[in-house]
Amino acid sequence: MPSLTYSMDFTQGAVNFIWSKKTILISLRSSLPSCSNAEMTSTRILLIDDHALFRAGLRMLLDRDIPDTELFEAGSLDEAIVDTMVDIDVVLLDIHLNGLNGLDGIALINRKWPLAPVLILSSQDQPETIDLALTRGAAGFVSKAETPSAIIGAINRVLRGEFSALYPATLNATQQCLTPRQSEVLGFLNQGLSNKLIARQLSLSENTVRRHVQDILEFFAVVNRSEAVFAARRRGLVS
Repeated sequence: MPSLTYSMDFTQGAVNFIWSKKTILISLRSSLPSCSNAEMTSTRILLIDDHALFRAGLRMLLDRDIPDTELFEAGSLDEAIVDTMVDIDVVLLDIHLNGLNGLDGIALINRKWPLAPVLILSSQDQPETIDLALTRGAAGFVSKAETPSAIIGAINRVLRGEFSALYPATLNATQQCLTPRQSEVLGFLNQGLSNKLIARQLSLSENTVRRHVQDILEFFAVVNRSEAVFAARRRGLVS
């Protein structure tokens, strides 16, 4: 997994981020807030990430691309829970943190801010990690390898109540989607049908259905049918 590094150059009024081998140029434009903006209700976003420079870069992106945003920052889950006393609209959460990690902290955040969706923003973007995050209650996942516009788009979608799981472009296409037949089997799993009934519906042998079910479990990195259906619902693949 490529590491996240940063470099800063203020000589031209810009900050360069070297982000998963992609360079992102963020132009700094000075602007004064208008009185009308100050009177509008702001969107409160809590960013929990242990890299201060990453937090600063994301703050600039939010200021530029999502107007009227009030960003609260924390370097750990303990700091976020203790120091953030206001209502939050969305939580942006890294996985690798000092102390309690992000995956184990999702339930804690949901108890503290039950109405705030949690969007995982992490470089640990293996399919099994993404599925685990969604299974544990995250509203969405976006890889830090994504472009700034993709990350901002994911935040906007979660703010609108849409689930989001953005995989890095380096993942193999077979890891990103089910085959048409697997999707059919998944639909019947969602209805609670047994392998025997699924086989009858699709005119397949029970052994073939059993193989498709196993492939679906491996796709979602889960151990049983119920967890597969739950993960599929979190992704919006079934309803």
